[in-house]
Amino acid sequence: MWLLMQIDVFSNIFHELTLELSTLLDILPAKKLKLNDDVHELLILIKKQCSEIDVKDRDLRSQVIEMLDRIEREIVPDQPKLADIFDKLTLRDSTSCRDEIELLKEEIQSQTDEKAKSDIIALIGFVRYAKCVLYGGSTPRTNSRRRRAAADVSVPADFRCPISLDLMRDPVVVSTGQTYDLNSIAVWFESGHTTCPKTGQTLTHTDLIPNSALKNLIAMWCREQKIPFESTDFNVKSNGVVTNKTALEATRMTVSFLINKLKASQSIDSASRLVHELRVLAKTDSDSRACIAEAAALPLLVKLLGSEHPSLQVNAVTTILNLSILEANKTRIMETDGILNGVIEVLRSGATWETKGNAAATIFSLSGVHAYKKRLARKKCVVKGLMDLAREGPLNSKRDALVAILNLAGDREAVGKLIEGGVVEMVAEIMDGLPEEAVTILEVVVKKGGLVAIAAAYPLMKKLAIVIRDGTDRARESAAATLVNMCRKGGSEMVAKLAAVQGIERVIWEIMGMGTGRARRKAATLFRVLRRWAAGLDAEVSLGAYSNVNMNTSSSIVLPG
Repeated sequence: MWLLMQIDVFSNIFHELTLELSTLLDILPAKKLKLNDDVHELLILIKKQCSEIDVKDRDLRSQVIEMLDRIEREIVPDQPKLADIFDKLTLRDSTSCRDEIELLKEEIQSQTDEKAKSDIIALIGFVRYAKCVLYGGSTPRTNSRRRRAAADVSVPADFRCPISLDLMRDPVVVSTGQTYDLNSIAVWFESGHTTCPKTGQTLTHTDLIPNSALKNLIAMWCREQKIPFESTDFNVKSNGVVTNKTALEATRMTVSFLINKLKASQSIDSASRLVHELRVLAKTDSDSRACIAEAAALPLLVKLLGSEHPSLQVNAVTTILNLSILEANKTRIMETDGILNGVIEVLRSGATWETKGNAAATIFSLSGVHAYKKRLARKKCVVKGLMDLAREGPLNSKRDALVAILNLAGDREAVGKLIEGGVVEMVAEIMDGLPEEAVTILEVVVKKGGLVAIAAAYPLMKKLAIVIRDGTDRARESAAATLVNMCRKGGSEMVAKLAAVQGIERVIWEIMGMGTGRARRKAATLFRVLRRWAAGLDAEVSLGAYSNVNMNTSSSIVLPG
């Protein structure tokens, strides 16, 4: 499609080359070369071709341009003409159209001219519309093989995105110096945030710098682990590219077609394919998310959340997840009758782990609005559903639940509900398998939850000491910060529990020398607290009394070797 649009440029270059070739052939002394009959015939054929210009491609280009112009003027394309164009382009089924869209997305990345990028985006919208109208909804390409392969190994902490906790495919650096996966940070920005997710600092700008060195390291690691490594940056539009009118109208026409078909659908399989198309479209960009929500898709999706058909249910909840990325859609989702209860029910009893995980991710997305965070945390079924998924689900689903729990824990009132729901006990259960995620949640809960959280976390002192000794840099940071808060707020009895851990001072000393900057600072604070406690300066240890909580301190704790 893109080559067809560039035919004038290529034909001019080709015309110049054929003129030069024709001149050379005219002055070539063919008779003196004594060529055999076959070569002589070939020479005549080449001369003839040099004098001919095929105009079929130019006619086809004109038809495409005319159709794009009609779409821009909000005129629905004539379906027989559309079919004829795509037949001539050999885009004759859903798969070939999907491949063409992916190639066009890749082409955007190789373009430096903003107009060219905008033109390609218009073509993507055009091909997507034609795919749906001519060939119907398509089933997803399975990517479970890649997901399972990545989940089978322990991903290095530095290779995981701090937002999604998944392996980064396109690491980029924000203005604070922190690295995130391109898709995750783009979703963060699209949701209206202007801060660094990890540090909380206000970003001086939202430019993203590719971390090529880290990406190469991740690619090398993936090859060693035999994990397929695909770049995902084509899912996010380049900075400065604005969807043009043609692309926007093509999206609206596509959404309208899919919604009308879905309303009339009598087959579960047909409905699943149509909702899958909406799911893919909702993942594309903000304009698509807005168009789908404005077309009243949410009431239709509500009815499908309770479907017993696994494919239809997962497509419905994932479409809602993708729609929720847009800030305006969060309100639409929360105010649409049945949506929230439907998502919660899927979280608790979805047909598959993927469905439950995507429901948890939807809770995470909706909780990005502070008022909704409080509202969601007040629902015991939300807290229980997330806890159960974090305990029992496969790795990817666990992480979806843990990210949602971590987001809820950002509110003090919500932390109280999480503690009541057993978040500390859940953290204790998963800490051996997912220490980094577990300790990160515990750090926030202890920081926001006050003395109740300190008391609940008290039995985890030994596990935190083990994480400080054996964990990743990020896990050590969180563990050290948690212990600082526990010792400062818990008083001398808490410090005594930490001091009883054999070899703890040596471990803390090592972090002070070799840890990250934050870990070194927290370790230094812990070291001072322990020394003051040993010197009997209890008053300087505690920031508040803790005498009314029974700790059952053991006299000695030994870290396992």
